Amino acid sequence: MIIRRAAKVGSFSANPRQAACETLLRIKKEGVFADRLIDSELSNGVLEGPDRGLYAELVFGVLRQQGTLDHILQQLLEKPMIELDPQALVILRIGLYQLTCLDRIPESAAVNESVNLAKLITPGTSGLVNAVLRNYLRRRDSISFPDMKTNPAAAIAARHSQPEWLVEQWIDQLGVDEARQLAEASSRQPPLTLRVNTLRSGRDELLHEFERQGIQAAPCHYSPDGIAIAGRHTISALPGFEAGLFVVQDEASQLAGLLLGAQPGERIWDACCAPGGKSGHIAQQMDDRGELIATDISRSKLTLVQESLRRLGLDSVTTAVADLHQPDTFPVGYFDRILLDAPCSGLGVIRRNPEAKWRLFSGDITRLAAVQKTLLQNAAARLKPGGRLLYSTCSTSEAENELVVEDFLAHNPGYVLDNLNDYFPGWSDLIAFYGMFRVWPHRHGMDGFFAARIKRIYH
Repeated sequence: MIIRRAAKVGSFSANPRQAACETLLRIKKEGVFADRLIDSELSNGVLEGPDRGLYAELVFGVLRQQGTLDHILQQLLEKPMIELDPQALVILRIGLYQLTCLDRIPESAAVNESVNLAKLITPGTSGLVNAVLRNYLRRRDSISFPDMKTNPAAAIAARHSQPEWLVEQWIDQLGVDEARQLAEASSRQPPLTLRVNTLRSGRDELLHEFERQGIQAAPCHYSPDGIAIAGRHTISALPGFEAGLFVVQDEASQLAGLLLGAQPGERIWDACCAPGGKSGHIAQQMDDRGELIATDISRSKLTLVQESLRRLGLDSVTTAVADLHQPDTFPVGYFDRILLDAPCSGLGVIRRNPEAKWRLFSGDITRLAAVQKTLLQNAAARLKPGGRLLYSTCSTSEAENELVVEDFLAHNPGYVLDNLNDYFPGWSDLIAFYGMFRVWPHRHGMDGFFAARIKRIYH
């Protein structure tokens, strides 16, 4: 496989490896999300044909496998990795990822193109890049990993590219074997899942259109509105996108919209609405009749929510910038239902946002849980007697989920926990015996997600 040498068109690279290197460096330096930079790079039209797929594969692949790549690299380097030139480290990760995970790229091409990239970006390190990658080819059968019996957390972390502190948390929750399965599932590419806008189309109708155009698709197992799409696709190019027939939304997130139980004519608040998938689904459940107020603290994110709602043709939703830390955001006892999809660690979606797992530390979970308790307290006060609040996160951590809900109920006797088993008997494998919703990538093929529904019984 011959890849053309690096060239620049404007501020974008026409070489997929150089573009991937620049994107990875920006993610590290600026703390931005990978998918946004990838969309920007691909939308400029500089990368063409197979190069577009290779670029995205290198960025997401390196982020997902970074822990394993670094574990291998440390055994090939003569000095600590922290002393490496940051650009050379990224180039080494890209090269090693091709050698370990991409069987369609010849080894010689992976090594030579990495050396060429080093010569272009950080010339003084090209010899090091060449030596390390060729050293891997000679020594790959002797690369060692921690012993699973004596140190399971370190072994799982190294083999399945997860932070060790996170694996330890998963072992405490699930045991060693399931923690390994979860780690493996969380480092794989997730499926593309759509939610049909049933106000404009039916799922069978959209599935038929996908089939007609040669797009492999299937109905989701749990969500009645969900469609799973095979392969990589440009979302805006899928049939029905411009007409607002669907929105991208993981199946677990779709189920949260159903758990809220919204009814036509109700007054509902989506308190942390960005990116807007659940707002659209709630309006859909209300048959676009009633009052849905969708708020977020970020004005820029709210603009994206508004664009999505317009494309879907939803009229019952009013958007506004609001800070839920302020207790007087809305009057007490104002809403029939509230969705609080709380800001969280995102540990349940690291297969989609793999950069997040390398930014988080165990102490962040404690900090986030304190914020979540404040937001839940403030939001719940806006609920009418008899009304219901759905607290949800895309985190796997008990500290952000069950413990937040239990703390709230312990300090607020005017509220009780709905046992979701009583309302959704067909989802018994998704709901714990005590009535809270829990799904896992390795068990259910969805994002890691949590939800609990709280009822206000009196003021």
